[in-house]
Amino acid sequence: MRRKLWTLAVLAGLAFTGAASAQNRVGAPLPAAQGVNEKSLVAKAQAALDARQWVDAEAALKQLVSSEPRWEYFEALGNAQINGGHYEDSIASCQRAIEMAQKNAAPPAAIGRMYTMIGNANLKLKRNDVAISAYEKAAALDPNPAVAYFNICAVLYNIGETVKTLAACDKAIAADPKKADAYFVKGSVMVGQGAVGKNGKYTVPSGTVETLKQYLVLAPGGGHAKEVQEMLDLLK
Repeated sequence: MRRKLWTLAVLAGLAFTGAASAQNRVGAPLPAAQGVNEKSLVAKAQAALDARQWVDAEAALKQLVSSEPRWEYFEALGNAQINGGHYEDSIASCQRAIEMAQKNAAPPAAIGRMYTMIGNANLKLKRNDVAISAYEKAAALDPNPAVAYFNICAVLYNIGETVKTLAACDKAIAADPKKADAYFVKGSVMVGQGAVGKNGKYTVPSGTVETLKQYLVLAPGGGHAKEVQEMLDLLK
């Protein structure tokens, strides 16, 4: 029993070492440009984005926004910059994109997507509170806020805010019952909330096992499947 409890404690500790990663929303393909040169730049930028060649994409998009500034192009620029590790530049591009999108009555989901990117960039810069604030704005705008709520859940999880983590996980699951990673985070927190009872048995909150099993139902080959199975085995 002591070995079992020690292993559980280790697993619970590992739960807060960055196991949950923030997610992003995929943007739409670049819209057509007006001028001949701009059309060429759109094609070049789109090809680079598709190939995940972030340096080339950023270069083409910088030229594009200087001659034909559109919020869609600034959003794409922010995407290239965050993937290229230029986090401050990505935040600036997304903020510019949001300003333009709001003036052009862009779909709220698109603006929410950009707030998600701002959150991710701030997370990379270890500005957890600023990242959460951006994700909250994204959740309020996006008709399908599962990603935004999950990102809040992931940040809180990684900094050990267990009670707030569970609330955010529940919101992510309510928005998308098939969001497997939300079940992993929620189940991991619940395992960590367990305690040894008078009978010497490690007891976890009601619903813990069901939550962990739901992850395996949704993602049997997922990145956390092994961890989930280990926790389930230890709770038998």
